[in-house]
Amino acid sequence: MSLAQWAENGWLRLHVTSEKEISDLLKIVERDLQDAAGDISADWRFGIAYNAALKLCTILLYASGHKPEKALQHYRTIQALPLILGERYKADAKYLDICRNKRNTAEYDYVGSVTDNDVTELVEYVINLRKAIVQWLKKNKPKLVAN
Repeated sequence: MSLAQWAENGWLRLHVTSEKEISDLLKIVERDLQDAAGDISADWRFGIAYNAALKLCTILLYASGHKPEKALQHYRTIQALPLILGERYKADAKYLDICRNKRNTAEYDYVGSVTDNDVTELVEYVINLRKAIVQWLKKNKPKLVAN
């Protein structure tokens, strides 16, 4: 499927973003990466790092002219990753979906479902994804990125 097909299905709506909106979202990613290193439980650090990853996927969707509808918003935002960056990011979308489920378990079901290693892995992943997305923005949507 494509983003256009998703929009036809009613899963996305059109969205016009701006350099400021993208900059604000990137600042949230930076804040979340700093906060994920804080002296709090692994469960919460993981949730914060997951939020940073979700914001990066949101940036891609916004830059592509779309915003997810409320139903399955996190899921669709993550699943758009390979649609925008290419098939090689299919495994990344699967990984982030696993993180989404793990975050939900930690937030809603029980304490201790996340390890320090889970947090470290996700933070490293987010740092690399941020680099890839900023490069993609500079190449494909340079008006949305401050020099």
